[in-house]
Amino acid sequence: MGTVPAVPAFANVGEAMDMARAALGYLAAADAASLPAETQAECLRGLERADGIITAARAWFLSAFTAGQGYSADADYSPRAWLMHRTGITRGAAASHTAWAKRDGTHPAVLAALATGELSESYGRAICQWTDRLPEKYRAESDELLVAAAAAGLGLPDLAALFAEMYERARSELPDEDPDREFADRGVRLETTFQGAGVLTGDLTPECAAVTTAVLDALAAPAGAEDTRSHAQRYHDALQEAMRRLVAADLLPDRAGQPVKVWAHMSLADLLRLDGSSALQQEWTARVRAAWAGHRAAASGTGSDGGAWLDGDGAEAIACDAAMAPVVTGDVNPAALEDLVRLCVELDRHRRAEGGSEPGPGTGPAREALEQAIIGTAVDLLSGPGGLASFLRRRQLGARLGGPSLPLDIGYAGTVPAAIRNAVMLRDQHCQWAGRCDQPAAACEVHHVKHKADGGKTSVKECVLLCFFHHQVVIHRWGWTLVLNPDGTTTAWNKDKTRVLHSHGPPARPG
Repeated sequence: MGTVPAVPAFANVGEAMDMARAALGYLAAADAASLPAETQAECLRGLERADGIITAARAWFLSAFTAGQGYSADADYSPRAWLMHRTGITRGAAASHTAWAKRDGTHPAVLAALATGELSESYGRAICQWTDRLPEKYRAESDELLVAAAAAGLGLPDLAALFAEMYERARSELPDEDPDREFADRGVRLETTFQGAGVLTGDLTPECAAVTTAVLDALAAPAGAEDTRSHAQRYHDALQEAMRRLVAADLLPDRAGQPVKVWAHMSLADLLRLDGSSALQQEWTARVRAAWAGHRAAASGTGSDGGAWLDGDGAEAIACDAAMAPVVTGDVNPAALEDLVRLCVELDRHRRAEGGSEPGPGTGPAREALEQAIIGTAVDLLSGPGGLASFLRRRQLGARLGGPSLPLDIGYAGTVPAAIRNAVMLRDQHCQWAGRCDQPAAACEVHHVKHKADGGKTSVKECVLLCFFHHQVVIHRWGWTLVLNPDGTTTAWNKDKTRVLHSHGPPARPG
């Protein structure tokens, strides 16, 4: 661990944290606009120094927390997952924090400079990324030289030039290590943003860059005089086409025993819109699409099952050439239950009368009307007060229950068939571990809430989606128990029941 700068004496870490929060809170509450420019400039310089100090302190604490596997006490599988679930930060921020924690052992001079306020976090990160390219035996000395140069006032371009000289000297002395070093620097990152859009960045090896360029160039040629797409847009469309052709060619390895497929979700509202609609249907469609947008935004944040949530023109385009797999969901309408029970009792009385000695009402129009009423009431029960049947009958959308919308059960089987697996993936969207886990459905396995050896059934309502870590390690190795509650939430406890975790379902809507 790096050298900690001299600080005022505190009784404990908690007192120091309280003082730091109070000081930063004072600055956050200050009326910055009323202060002179000199004071504003001094605050900005001080906040950058403070940011570096916070980065160093966090790295040291997180490094020790990781070494002691403190995250496992909360059944999280990594420090990054713990940060996301316990401190409420994004995946990217957690990745940045854990990267600094790893630098505790590889770049102590940089962390020490951050802790004293001599170096900004962004300059420190750049120096670490540069010297990571050097053979390990040159790294510490290069860090010290670059940190000293930055403290002396050298700007980033001059620091980059200084490092380039170091790098060239190392290459000439160790030519055999350079190819491996270049290969180790490869990487691609795909981050999902709002509404399922993605940001693709990476560092490609020369070989990968060459073959990628060849494929994109071949598929990105202008389609004719009417093709007004920019070069970047044509490259984007070429990448999508290349991936589509790869999936269609059936050259990818199976996932969970099934061929790789691309999921595209679209609502009934958009499918109905493709064939034209009445004014009443258009009104219902607009409301359903608004709710659909909320589900799509949630899927964008967590990755869900990896599928594309489409509406409008996107849904229309993919529906042209896609295999449709309808999954019927519904919200229960308790108000219809009493009528359904009454009608069923009346039907049973009719059947008893028909089979006995007393004259009954017969099997004509009266019984047929009763059976139709039962079917209609059953639809009401499943479609809910906010469902399509209710809307078409009353032309309004009432309040919905707060519980999740669940696919209808597909049945039972000794193994997990594709239909049940797909239904569970569509319902859960991501790992349903009670302590929170954002692993997408594509990276998860189907877990029997009650083990099959103990009489557990293979059905949608008795299976739940869990990632490999929470399924194979936490439950089957560490002995945790997970239960699926009637409202769709989950609860888990460890082997000796000293820790209990609860998930949280969606908040109940008013009404």
